[in-house]
Amino acid sequence: MIAVIDYGAGNIFSLKNALDYLGIENRLVSDEDSIRNADKIILPGVGAFPAAMKMLDQSGLTDIIKEEARKKPFLGICLGMQLMFEKSYEFEETDGLGLIGGCVDKIDEPDLIIPHMGWNKLEVLNNCRLLDNIGDNAYVYFVHSYRGFCGDEYISAYSEYGGKIPAIVYDGKYAYGCQFHPEKSGETGLQILRNFINS
Repeated sequence: MIAVIDYGAGNIFSLKNALDYLGIENRLVSDEDSIRNADKIILPGVGAFPAAMKMLDQSGLTDIIKEEARKKPFLGICLGMQLMFEKSYEFEETDGLGLIGGCVDKIDEPDLIIPHMGWNKLEVLNNCRLLDNIGDNAYVYFVHSYRGFCGDEYISAYSEYGGKIPAIVYDGKYAYGCQFHPEKSGETGLQILRNFINS
């Protein structure tokens, strides 16, 4: 069973619809036991990093997420991916989950339209299971104004938008993150979700 964490800051219904479409058993959860007993975990998210971390902390789920993400496949989506980093500078310095080394800060390119919204090509840097059967011309859908900054060892794929934007990050063990929305990225996104389920 896939536990989709519902903590008040998620794009949960479009994600749940995509998982249902794929025939994948999933449940919206907001308690420790359900997360602990799940086979895999997805942390969705939209909005601002400080508010989302505050909601996670208030839900009492921060520690169990950190614990279980080191034991079983875990996927952060959009803001959920950003929460995986050590900290963010969105509005104020805020500690994250610390699953990926690095930080989150604004896309600061004067000639770019912000938020970064639309379809961009995935460029592979370090292969991982999420990229199985994706092909060389895969486009995915982004909506974000902040981005991750981390070492190349954590970046499985990136997209070019005024520089190299981490699109898929991976801790090398269990934790994956997608800056884009796989549930809104057509067949490529569905394949990425399948790959996560099969990881």
